[in-house]
Amino acid sequence: MGEPTGFLNWERKTPKRRSIPVRVTDWHEVYEPFPKNELNHQAGRCMDCGIPFCNNGCPLGNLIPDWNDLVYRGHWRDAIERLHATNNFPEFTGRLCPAPCESACVLGINQDPVTIKQVEVEIIDHAWNEGWVQPFIASTKTGKRIAVVGSGPAGLAAAQQLTRAGHEVVVLERADRIGGLLRYGIPEFKMEKKYLDRRIEQMREEGTEFRTNAAVGDNVDIDVLVASHDAIVLACGSTVARDLPVPGRELRGIHQAMEYLPLANKVQEGDMQSSPIDAHGKHVVIIGGGDTGADCLGTAIRQGAASITQLEIMPMPPEARASNNPWPQWSLIYRTSSAHEEGGKRVFSVNTERFVDDGKGNVRALVLNEVQMVDGKFENIPGTTREIPADLVFLALGFVGPDKGNWIERLGVNLDSRGNVARTDDYRTNVPGVFVAGDMGRGQSLIVWAIAEGRACASAVDMQLMGETTLPVPIASSARPMV
Repeated sequence: MGEPTGFLNWERKTPKRRSIPVRVTDWHEVYEPFPKNELNHQAGRCMDCGIPFCNNGCPLGNLIPDWNDLVYRGHWRDAIERLHATNNFPEFTGRLCPAPCESACVLGINQDPVTIKQVEVEIIDHAWNEGWVQPFIASTKTGKRIAVVGSGPAGLAAAQQLTRAGHEVVVLERADRIGGLLRYGIPEFKMEKKYLDRRIEQMREEGTEFRTNAAVGDNVDIDVLVASHDAIVLACGSTVARDLPVPGRELRGIHQAMEYLPLANKVQEGDMQSSPIDAHGKHVVIIGGGDTGADCLGTAIRQGAASITQLEIMPMPPEARASNNPWPQWSLIYRTSSAHEEGGKRVFSVNTERFVDDGKGNVRALVLNEVQMVDGKFENIPGTTREIPADLVFLALGFVGPDKGNWIERLGVNLDSRGNVARTDDYRTNVPGVFVAGDMGRGQSLIVWAIAEGRACASAVDMQLMGETTLPVPIASSARPMV
């Protein structure tokens, strides 16, 4: 325990965000540097609990009290060793994870929890700056060949673990760059892609092979892939977006969020001067109140939208935990992201009835009703129908499962009742030698679960190929779907 009275001496603090008028003019990350002396205090607030619930709150089983104590004492080299012991990519989770560990922090029972996420990202950034993050080259090669399909966080984690175990690993990505949703789903202002690029380069130096524009079922034959590899890891994510089948859905100007966000990222990559879907000067409506909706909001603000309204069918969450949402559960409270802070209007307890045509096939407006929950179902509140302007509409309603191309049927893997690829507790599908990890088997979930499943799946593959494994399994990892 770094400082026995730290949680009494210091209040929780998080990094300051750059001023709104400045940050909305660029695409850089929104946070200012966090002072090192303040980080020392935040790490010192950790109580090193007898039962650290934060460990179990983290699907990766991160050794949080250990590296909090090491940071407080200034032992940064040891801290990154502890962090990398459970997490391949803390620079990703430290920026993108919603931090279920903080909801499970014991201090959070009656105080503000420890700033775990910030300590995590500071450790890995410091390690990169000091040159401590180096390629890990396997001392012995096994001669086994493994193909990982998909280069999101689950695929990358599985590939890195298997490469380090001495296997010959190739990652196949159908897009033109490696990274999956990390590359084209996460806006630059949430995570600059330089952090992704340097980790991919480390993996290349370790021996992982990457192939882009490699679409299984198209220019990559699944039968050849299976025949030429000792194991296959499916890590294609949950990519089929939930739609909104209401009148007017066919109008121009209505897009899925993942039609919109990748184009904005391609502009930042230098592939095009401007996005074909540009919110400049337009009235934007975002349907869906989650992180993806917030990403659309921040993107539209930077493109210069005239107005932005974000709609959510659920009621506005409370400011503090409700009685039916006790610690250490994930806290269902009202949160304000950096994008929400920048502008736009959030409207809760509303349902979209239909889209309005401008007479030329374009969306002009959206008709909605206020709703209330009655016997577990949403019902419209009479007399609340109204129309709001909408030149662009983005659907951010989540995802319903993996893309089921013909190659999935040809491969012969079974699907579960939710449309995901069915697997056992050790990530095996019904097809010998074929495993599945991440959202493709679990369903839409968090980045931290994707990395945990990628690591655990790698251990299962290694065990099958070698009869034993030294690869670790995250303590919270499970093939059970997240509830």
